[in-house]
Amino acid sequence: MTGLLSRLFAPVSKGHLWAIKKRRLLAPVMLLALVFAEPTRAVTISVLADAFWQVAAYVAATLALFHYLTDKFDRQGAWLSRLAKRKNLQVVFSAAMGALPGCGGAIVVITQFVRGHLSFGSVVAVLTATMGDAAFLLLATRPSDGVFMIGLGFAVGVVSGQIVDALHRDGFMRPKNLSSKLPACANQSDCQTHISVQGRFWQWLLIPSLVMALLGSMQFDTDTLLHLPAGASEWAGAALAIMTVTFWALAREAENYESLVGEDPKDSASHLFQRVAQDTNFVTVWVIAAFLVFELCVLWLGLDLTELFSGWGALIPLMGVIVGLLPGCGPQILVTSLYISGAIPISAQIGNAISNDGDALFPAIALAPKAAIVATLYSSVPALIAAYSYFWLVES
Repeated sequence: MTGLLSRLFAPVSKGHLWAIKKRRLLAPVMLLALVFAEPTRAVTISVLADAFWQVAAYVAATLALFHYLTDKFDRQGAWLSRLAKRKNLQVVFSAAMGALPGCGGAIVVITQFVRGHLSFGSVVAVLTATMGDAAFLLLATRPSDGVFMIGLGFAVGVVSGQIVDALHRDGFMRPKNLSSKLPACANQSDCQTHISVQGRFWQWLLIPSLVMALLGSMQFDTDTLLHLPAGASEWAGAALAIMTVTFWALAREAENYESLVGEDPKDSASHLFQRVAQDTNFVTVWVIAAFLVFELCVLWLGLDLTELFSGWGALIPLMGVIVGLLPGCGPQILVTSLYISGAIPISAQIGNAISNDGDALFPAIALAPKAAIVATLYSSVPALIAAYSYFWLVES
């Protein structure tokens, strides 16, 4: 297995550039194979349609609103840096940044810590509070649960950060003599607003797909309502889902672990719908993967993951915390998808939401590896406490 992975991600020569693209393109190819295979067609079409109409459409709408609002504030983060210099507000500020959906706020805090503007407790606070892109998924599908998780993460982040700062001196775990890299678009004038085909895709389809999603959520038969042939909306959703996966597959080369489980890099000044497309497509890929695993386990093995995980008992919150320790948003989206589908209880979701650091862990490891590892381990402690408190008080 190790040798296979080494060959899969080994550098390729200029004459074999197409081999790079094949790595991510395996995803849409596998989906098409499942669609064309008679035994898996019905299940796959249903999963793809549900992933697009019930998840992707809502996630895209949530992202569009989020990016629109954040664009109205200072994108250079100057006022954030000034606020962060106030010692008594550092942890609160960092927890608030982490509580924002996505990983952008957490990455800002990591950068400010390395530059000496924030304490180590602030790093623990932001990593504890952040839920990464899984927050968009939860807000889009279960808004009340999403708000609860964000609020819980913020509260636990503030408490955890304050405790850590009380235990350690100023400058604890901060790397020395670091020539840190600035973001690719440190100044808006250095970047050019651009939008690609996938950006146009969501720009054109956001409103129609959201309308279809709302009609479906209100239990309308969209085929009858719109005078379409039976099953047309399901096939349309499946086709659009495969398109989003294909956009994701073509957007970046799959060279390492980060390129598979993390967001694709994007300029801070890129077009709003370009950012919406990149994040929505990424979330959709992992949601489809989670839903397909669930359904194919039932189809092929007769194995119901809900019943399987129900037998884990007190181990299930621990599973959520352990997965949360993995860098990247992909595994965390998978856990959230399992929670949404009912396969795992909310205690596992709580443990994962608090322990996971999303994509923020990648720059943290690059800029301050020791601090990243220690902060991640620290964040797992409140995750275990919160998850098992809920498990013993409510679920057991």
